[in-house]
Amino acid sequence: MDPAELRYLEDEDTPLMKTIKGATSGLVAGTIWGTIVATWQDVPRVERRVALPGLIRTLKMMGNHGITFAAIGGVYIGVEQLLQNYRMKRDFINGAVGGFAAGATVVGYKGKSIATALSAGAALAATSAFIDVGGQTTRIDNGKE
Repeated sequence: MDPAELRYLEDEDTPLMKTIKGATSGLVAGTIWGTIVATWQDVPRVERRVALPGLIRTLKMMGNHGITFAAIGGVYIGVEQLLQNYRMKRDFINGAVGGFAAGATVVGYKGKSIATALSAGAALAATSAFIDVGGQTTRIDNGKE
């Protein structure tokens, strides 16, 4: 293995910590997305014995989206880190397999369909591979701080 590649494998964060960070980021992003989706939908009618139905519906949507995104983030980063440590390589294959596992398990479980699981896994794997092959960053490092 090239010494330059070993430098990338030596991070301060352990794979477990990266997985926790990925799940937490997913939770935050999903909660924000759930809030946005809840505002786009109509507020339910006022019901008897239900205080603040709009707030309750919004909180449920925030929770559902947050948990889903957290699961996707955690599975994706966890599988990617497992493969990276097993293969001792840091390339697009790790992310593609992590994306497939995350899409197939989480979205497939929610959709309760094998076709949904395979298509979601393929979509996340292709997206991850496309981003990783394209340079693994959204910023260009010009050396300035």
